Amino acid sequence: MRILVADTSSSVCAVGIFENNKIISENSLDDGKTHSENFMPLVEKTLKDVDLRLDDIDYIAVSVGPGSFTGIRIGIASCKAMAEVKKIKLIPIVSLESLAANEINKSKIICSLIDARNNQVYCGIFDNDINKKESFIADDILVALESIKKYDDIIFVGDGTLMHKEIISQNLKGKKIKFSENNKQKAESLGIIAGKKIEKGEICLPDELIPLYLRKSQAERMKNEKN
Repeated sequence: MRILVADTSSSVCAVGIFENNKIISENSLDDGKTHSENFMPLVEKTLKDVDLRLDDIDYIAVSVGPGSFTGIRIGIASCKAMAEVKKIKLIPIVSLESLAANEINKSKIICSLIDARNNQVYCGIFDNDINKKESFIADDILVALESIKKYDDIIFVGDGTLMHKEIISQNLKGKKIKFSENNKQKAESLGIIAGKKIEKGEICLPDELIPLYLRKSQAERMKNEKN
């Protein structure tokens, strides 16, 4: 079984191929260019590196968000197109889950934090096997931390962790906490989550794949405020 994994939800454009639960090829770019320019060439390179074609792929796993609205749309649209042409089923990956997989089995609780600007974060709270403990949060960092306070032995991961490290430390005094050094999306972690979702039957057809934004875009919020 081969899975093509892809993430365009952040500044990193990450692509990889898993074969029988092992990553056999991966490439990523974080050079400031748009994902619209990088994504398909990266897919082609990742396949070519192991002498494979899209016809050899059984599933495509793609991040559906939350994260960059533009990046998410590019990744979903591209993967849906590939899946439709080649009749490949899709696996929706939540970016908070794949970030948590960067630190699987490192602490009792894994907290993924994605920076959403203006002290806002997207937050996911998981056990050490990436089972969700709470509903996903899109709110102020202090509100997110209120949901985390009940837990102990926590590792924080994601760019929201880097942005709010001091606030986290101040508000969780007395708790056993750690901060990840692997705060970017990784193809290997996407593959870990994809494997779990296949086991659970969490796969979909191209027309069923939808983004997970958790909140409205800045343009939509500004429009609502104006109205």
